[in-house]
Amino acid sequence: MREKSGSRVSLRAMALLLCALIGASPVVAQELTTSLVDIHQGSPLSDRARGLGNGGYELQSGNRVSFNQWYRASWVDMHVDLLTQITEDAGILWGFGTGEQGEKYRIEPSLKLGFLTQMHPSPNSTLSLSLTTTIGGKLTEKSCQADYGDLGTYSVNCRLAASQMAPEETLKYLVNAKPESQHLWLNYRVTF
Repeated sequence: MREKSGSRVSLRAMALLLCALIGASPVVAQELTTSLVDIHQGSPLSDRARGLGNGGYELQSGNRVSFNQWYRASWVDMHVDLLTQITEDAGILWGFGTGEQGEKYRIEPSLKLGFLTQMHPSPNSTLSLSLTTTIGGKLTEKSCQADYGDLGTYSVNCRLAASQMAPEETLKYLVNAKPESQHLWLNYRVTF
């Protein structure tokens, strides 16, 4: 006799509950199949973080400070999307994002959950609907400590440290962005 892992038992329990909600047979939950739908690196927030690396400024000593080094990551946020089929026409969409981090920013890991259902209005057509929601994945920009000589040291937005703004005012412009959290797709396909 083999012990069942806790995650496999909870996945089956969740599948049985979902089957009951959509009217599927509990036997179906015992034969779940999971398929890879998509895998990719990068996201709009990764692109935005990279865009923050454009530019730089010159210190009083004449040395150039480039933003590029602060907004570069050795690992770009990877997203994996999967589909667990519950019935012939319904499934659970799920996945995750690994997140990424540079010296002056961080993208949190994320979790994607949703469902997909389809119906066949005619023998050669398919109408499908899917809804997903993303939890986590937020982009936050970090501040810097800037030394203004006789004026003191302040926490500032790194990119605006050399601007004419008061140091504390620059903090208002730190990037704090969430990913698109919900997607709804409606698709109608006819084959000839």
